[in-house]
Amino acid sequence: MTAPLGPTRILIADDQEDVRSGFRLILGSQPDMTVVGEAADGLTAVDLARTLRPDLVLADIRMPGLDGLELTRRLAGPGVPDPMRVLVVTTFDHDDYVRTALRDGACGFLLKRSGPGLLIEGVRAAMAGDMLISPQITVRLLRNLAPAPAAPAPAAAPAPSPLTAREQEIARLVAEGLTNAEIGERLFITAGTAKTHIANVQAKVRARNRVGIAAWSWETGLAGPAPRE
Repeated sequence: MTAPLGPTRILIADDQEDVRSGFRLILGSQPDMTVVGEAADGLTAVDLARTLRPDLVLADIRMPGLDGLELTRRLAGPGVPDPMRVLVVTTFDHDDYVRTALRDGACGFLLKRSGPGLLIEGVRAAMAGDMLISPQITVRLLRNLAPAPAAPAPAAAPAPSPLTAREQEIARLVAEGLTNAEIGERLFITAGTAKTHIANVQAKVRARNRVGIAAWSWETGLAGPAPRE
């Protein structure tokens, strides 16, 4: 997925006409964005996406014909030869939805009630290779997706992490949804250095993108409250 030379071309997939209209007005007001298509159901959205090749697809979850989770898997999931950016924007923030969307390649998960500012920020973050999750669900995500502590097994030694201590810090911050610039500010490094660390983490945990890093962090228990010193 390469960055577009002109405005970001967006396809909106949502079964509610008023929602599509609202998104079109919000995004169309930005000089660096343009809406190139709309779809009221998932099957039409997939067909349009493959025909129009937009830079980004905004997808609701509950749509007739094909839901947004399956749409995400078909356009951005593992095994897709030329994956697209899919940003899920929905009313429903169930944990299973979030986990499935991110595992299948979604570049962000936003709630419709988060407002126009976060929608615009989410599009720009996705185009920059970052991931944005609505703040309303980030803390709950980290708490619920992290595995519960298991009882210690004396005979089995814990598997060593493939990451250095600094890379674990980076992975944890990626799972919190921070951008490269925000990670740099938090760790007192440049955004470029943060980007290099993220690339190293991605290679070590075999993640397709920073969303995959976040999923790995949650599944291994790395994401969550920082350890006490």
